[in-house]
Amino acid sequence: MVVPSAAFLSTLFCKTMATLTINKSGKTAGYNVQWCDDKKRRTIYLSGKQYSKKTAVQFKDIIETLLYNKRNNVAVPDKTTAHWLRTAHDDLKTKLATVGLLTAIKSKTCKQLWDTFLKHKRDVKLATINKYIECRSKFYEEFAPDESIEKITSERLCEWRTSLLNEYAESTVTLHLKRVRTVLNWAVEQNWLRKSPMQKLPRSGMRSRTNDRFITMEEYAKLLDACPSQEWRVIIALARIGGLRCPSELQRLRWSDVDWAQNRFLVHAPKTEHHENHATRLVPLFDELRLELESHFDNISEFVLQNFCGTAWNLYKPFQEISERAGLGNIKSPFVNMRRSRSNDVVRRYGREMEKLWIGHTADVMEKYYLCPMEDDFAAE
Repeated sequence: MVVPSAAFLSTLFCKTMATLTINKSGKTAGYNVQWCDDKKRRTIYLSGKQYSKKTAVQFKDIIETLLYNKRNNVAVPDKTTAHWLRTAHDDLKTKLATVGLLTAIKSKTCKQLWDTFLKHKRDVKLATINKYIECRSKFYEEFAPDESIEKITSERLCEWRTSLLNEYAESTVTLHLKRVRTVLNWAVEQNWLRKSPMQKLPRSGMRSRTNDRFITMEEYAKLLDACPSQEWRVIIALARIGGLRCPSELQRLRWSDVDWAQNRFLVHAPKTEHHENHATRLVPLFDELRLELESHFDNISEFVLQNFCGTAWNLYKPFQEISERAGLGNIKSPFVNMRRSRSNDVVRRYGREMEKLWIGHTADVMEKYYLCPMEDDFAAE
């Protein structure tokens, strides 16, 4: 048996050794991992803001192992290395791929991100999944499905947010951003991203009232006259007179929920059902609303808006066509503004307690998001 000499082992050991140096201060504070490979000096820099010393030490050890495997044609990594390769951030593996120690890592696409996230989202209601799917379609308007998730930057997310605000109420945009934040945080947990680009976006701020608009009863009448069907008249009546959230509360409304004798109807509120005693609320059959419902009633359909069952409930564009025919032009956030208008009507006519019961939100929410000055307020002495 031939025993390798100490000098040979020392040479072999040195060839697979890497060194770790620390930059303690300045813009380049972090860690340099250096080694020799194919008679070339190699260096990988790890930012101190992004990686801890423990991570840098582990990274150095992995490089030494990969160097040994490469020089000795070891195809199967040991358990420790295999575990690191499964769990390490793609950013670190990409750094290794650039120096030839790993096969190049192909970044995940936006489609892979959303498809895999939704596949693993098993612990939520179907309605929540549908909200994520709706958010995904909006997300794809800015980020192409086949685009790398590495190209999802905070700057582009800000641009996307601005474009959404031109079309939707801030509360709706906030919900879309909240869902995207959840998806990107999940990607970080899966080591698909080193950090979430949402970190630089503010979670909340002063609410913009640019899109706020009070829809008067005269405008309501014009909208009804411009509707293509009685069903659309009911949609607008439920939003402007009933103050329902659209489409979530309209989707669940059945004829069995309408109590003609007691002149009221039951509203199912998926947005607040997780709060105690807020899954449903009773709303009066106001005269204007009752008139439209009676004209639409039949004894066959289960749901009030039966023709919309099984559809995507994309009501924004059809409403804008109605608004244009009515001579009102484009109304931003139309369903939120109709609900907001009804909220203000109820506060002034019936008081804040009734507004809370019938419209279905707290006084704080009403004051922050719904209360708006009226012409009569300015004329008051």
